[in-house]
Amino acid sequence: MEKNSAPQVPANVPVMTIERFSELSGLSFDTIKGQLQQGNLPLFKIGRRRMVNVALLTAECLQSEDWA
Repeated sequence: MEKNSAPQVPANVPVMTIERFSELSGLSFDTIKGQLQQGNLPLFKIGRRRMVNVALLTAECLQSEDWA
């Protein structure tokens, strides 16, 4: 039986660091940072840290008309 080497993300993670989101999505850190600056990815600030709002991104994707 083959072992799945894909990164696993817990389903209940509401926010994630840019670095971790970059690892899991396969996009570069700079690409993620640029998408956050352009407003294409939801951002959540905790103190000085900027996190990708995975919960909001998931909700937006599910509400999108063209996903189904």
